[in-house]
Amino acid sequence: MKIYESYQEINHDLKILKLQNHIDRERIKLTVNDIKEDFSPVSVATGIAGKIAKKALILKVVSKLIGIQKAKIVNK
Repeated sequence: MKIYESYQEINHDLKILKLQNHIDRERIKLTVNDIKEDFSPVSVATGIAGKIAKKALILKVVSKLIGIQKAKIVNK
């Protein structure tokens, strides 16, 4: 526990605490806004579409590298 010698010391520490409180509130607001943006429908849809496209491209490249071809149905 800190022992204060004057009201000036108390006021100084109170100002610091108020500023820290204000900074913490602003950080929380920014974090909430970031979370809202990350989970917005457009962001989620874009992320899913990007992952699907990436997997499709990888599958296509790998299939060409190892020579996998689509199965053909032969009518006799």
